[in-house]
Amino acid sequence: MLRDRPRLVLVSIIGGVGLAILSFWALRIDTPDVALGPQQHVATSNLKMGIHTRLTDEVEQWKIKQSLAMVREMGAPWIVEYFPWAYIEHQPGHYNWTHADQVVEHAARQGLTIIARLGFVPEWARPAETTPLYLDKEHFADFGRFAALFAERYAGKVDFLILWNEPNLAMEWGYAAPDAAKYTELLRTAYPLIKAANPAVQILAGALAPTLEPEGSEFGVNDLIFLQEMYDAGAGDYFDILAIHAYGWHFDPDSPPHPEVINFRRSELLREIMVRNGDGHKQAIITEGGWNDHPRWTRAVRPAHRIGYTLRAYEIAQREWDWLSALCLWVFRFPWEQNSYQDYYTFVSTDFEPKPIYEEVQRYARGTAP
Repeated sequence: MLRDRPRLVLVSIIGGVGLAILSFWALRIDTPDVALGPQQHVATSNLKMGIHTRLTDEVEQWKIKQSLAMVREMGAPWIVEYFPWAYIEHQPGHYNWTHADQVVEHAARQGLTIIARLGFVPEWARPAETTPLYLDKEHFADFGRFAALFAERYAGKVDFLILWNEPNLAMEWGYAAPDAAKYTELLRTAYPLIKAANPAVQILAGALAPTLEPEGSEFGVNDLIFLQEMYDAGAGDYFDILAIHAYGWHFDPDSPPHPEVINFRRSELLREIMVRNGDGHKQAIITEGGWNDHPRWTRAVRPAHRIGYTLRAYEIAQREWDWLSALCLWVFRFPWEQNSYQDYYTFVSTDFEPKPIYEEVQRYARGTAP
């Protein structure tokens, strides 16, 4: 068990607030239109395969298309993509949907199912000197209205929305103390607004960071505890699907779950909490997860192990977990090199060179892997 601050930072995969702020301006640069091309369909042996695409800061439209085409060719029907509120509604009531439209249209044309993650607060909706991950109760309705507009705009093209990311971490909660009751209030506010705009859209809640933080930690709340606290606050009435983050660290995917261990099958403990609270009829989706093959990171595995673990995880999702709709691993590609351990989560390099893991997953999806 590791209970230090660096581990929490590593678990919180979607970081880099300062970089994202700079990227906001980059996304406002006009880029030439790229033809969508003919309608495509994903051919795969496993309909639960998914990947996190991370096109948020990709400003060149041809690269958006190329990324999504390679996801389809890999055989993954599902993608998770981040649509930051601040990038779209940079002033109250003024919207720039250009980049979001590009991602949604190209993904739809490639035959991919989109799970849209919403968050990242514009300056006008938060106090000065707070991070874009800070949202107070006074602006819950503003976020809900934005999410409702998103759901209405992309009705029939985006059927799944994640509300927020890793709210059990202080860093992802704007460095305020993580509070399951407050997060539940956000769900309670946004859920009816979204459903009124698009009754068919499915709302994902949770997306909790797997962490073993002890009680009273300033950095976060244990994900198992936080989920039960959400149910205690009444969250069960305000989401349709639970979003789960499932990182394997150095454990193989068949390592048994335990409350004091972070591994892939920790997902089963979250599922048990759902069942105990009367939500056994609901599905879950793993919206982040997987293994890292950095040569010098203590939580990484060898590249060959990463490939084997990844294929086995997709098999577990397909054959053992009937309560799981999709397994979307982190991360397909970054727009630029991260120059950190993060680069060793990718399936494809920034210049679109497929890594061995991409090729082996593709063989698996085509039914030709040994």
